Amino acid sequence: MKTLLRPALSLFVVLTLMTGFLYPLLVTGVSKIAFPDEAAGSIVERDGKPVGSLLIGQNFTDPGHFWGRPSATGPQPNNASNSSGSNLGPNNPALADAVKARIDALRAADPGNTQPVPVELVTASASGLDPHISPAAAEFQVGRVARVRGVDAAKVRELVAQHTEGRQFGVFGEPRVNVLALNLALDAITPRK
Repeated sequence: MKTLLRPALSLFVVLTLMTGFLYPLLVTGVSKIAFPDEAAGSIVERDGKPVGSLLIGQNFTDPGHFWGRPSATGPQPNNASNSSGSNLGPNNPALADAVKARIDALRAADPGNTQPVPVELVTASASGLDPHISPAAAEFQVGRVARVRGVDAAKVRELVAQHTEGRQFGVFGEPRVNVLALNLALDAITPRK
């Protein structure tokens, strides 16, 4: 028994040191050198204070800001320590009720908007933390944001175009708009009524 136990324990200690300490330190060190912003969480600061992360959705509900995807995290929206989807199936009445409530909120915030509501504005992503919306979802909100802020919709559309990111490497994914970056740019150049 001792002849089996000693090599097993030795291997356990060596693998624990390698995979539990050395490998994570190496990966962390390389990431801090190669991708310093991403490794630090892509934190955005304004006036020296952190206002959010470009990697985690923010809960904007003010009609003068663009709204992101709904979050399924708890106990509060966009809780990065509790990433999760709603796990509600398409036939679940709770999902239908949640989507209807979200559509009603979007329509109440912009009663004159008769465009179809983009699906990502009423459904949560799998992680519940998605920081992006499609350009179509941003366009859906341009009229409301421009009206509330008292600026020309063309100026708001221009900001959306400036903050639309293309496909990754020109191939992967779809064009997207980071809601936090767009709202911060909006706050920087347009007044609030």
